[in-house]
Amino acid sequence: MCISFVAMSINYLTRPEGRIAYDEQGTGPLIVTIPGMGDLRATWRHLTPQLVDAGYRVVSTDLRGHGDSDATFSTYGNEQSASDVIALLESLDEPATLVGNSMGAAIGVLVAAERPELVSGLVLVGPFVRNPAANAFMLGLFRVMLAPLWAAASWTAYLPSLYAGRKPADFSDYRRSLGTAIRRAGYAKAFSLTTRTSHAGAEAALPRVTAPTLVVMGDLDPDFSTPHTEAAWIGETLSARVVMVPEAGHYPQSQRPDVVGPAVASFLSEAL
Repeated sequence: MCISFVAMSINYLTRPEGRIAYDEQGTGPLIVTIPGMGDLRATWRHLTPQLVDAGYRVVSTDLRGHGDSDATFSTYGNEQSASDVIALLESLDEPATLVGNSMGAAIGVLVAAERPELVSGLVLVGPFVRNPAANAFMLGLFRVMLAPLWAAASWTAYLPSLYAGRKPADFSDYRRSLGTAIRRAGYAKAFSLTTRTSHAGAEAALPRVTAPTLVVMGDLDPDFSTPHTEAAWIGETLSARVVMVPEAGHYPQSQRPDVVGPAVASFLSEAL
């Protein structure tokens, strides 16, 4: 079992090749939060209490091969995780607002395009919904850096740069928990395979998304050469509201929950 950052009971959804872990808090309209590659569902630990207090039922899931989910799957990536989220939504038997960070945003887009009746809204945080411009050398270097033998060390060393701007007070502890999670047997390989996913499918799915959407982007997000431009493009493509978060990098949900929480709550109150 992964070291939980927030102590609570864990539920499991059985899939053909393993289990998907999730937890549930609160009552009210359903929100499902989806973390990004290499992250845990506890990435939402600062945002979830605000949503619960605002009157929502929040279900937080781990990606396959991450956190408390199993690392027994033969394939990993956006489409595979989207199928897991669809199965989770079907089991919950209620449409949900999907809140996804990074790769989790691409997963949310795929679900919303494929099964619109299951998705009442989308919140895309630091979203990767298309492949970034990168040369073959840099892509190869990234894959070597995250090869299974040294994935945990490389990822935890790289992580502080993704938290450009303010870091949450518990960042050091959270960073250690990520390293611990990846070092378990089988999880470094699952993480490494996940890093090979393409976002081309999410980009192709964007025209089919009809759910009301909020785009949240850290204004210092180092994963994009110009975060404002990327956020504006996604916003225009999806006719979405865009919120730029000051002093935040790729994880504004934990870096600036004081900004992200009210923005999400306002969006939900108007969109649902």
